[in-house]
Amino acid sequence: MQRAVTTFSRNMAMLSQVRMSGERGSGAGKGGGGGGSIREAGGSFGKMEAAHEDQYFYNLQKQQIQKLKNDLHDEIAFHEEQIKRHQEAINRHKKRITNMTEEQ
Repeated sequence: MQRAVTTFSRNMAMLSQVRMSGERGSGAGKGGGGGGSIREAGGSFGKMEAAHEDQYFYNLQKQQIQKLKNDLHDEIAFHEEQIKRHQEAINRHKKRITNMTEEQ
């Protein structure tokens, strides 16, 4: 019984891989999925629609990465400014200590 279940599972896995073969946009159930009537029909329009979708997400990812870089540059500038302010405060305190020592 266990062997039959294992064989059945293996056969189902191979069957699902066969059904998913094909290029994106080549029609419903062929790796393109059901993305609307044009993509379901397959052919050149389906492939073109898949390419446009890929391009959209590629551009979106580029924008997100650029925004992340810009935010990180802003954060670096903020921390550098904080370092500058802290260094000025340290220098002021050292000067006060020096002045106190000279007065005694």
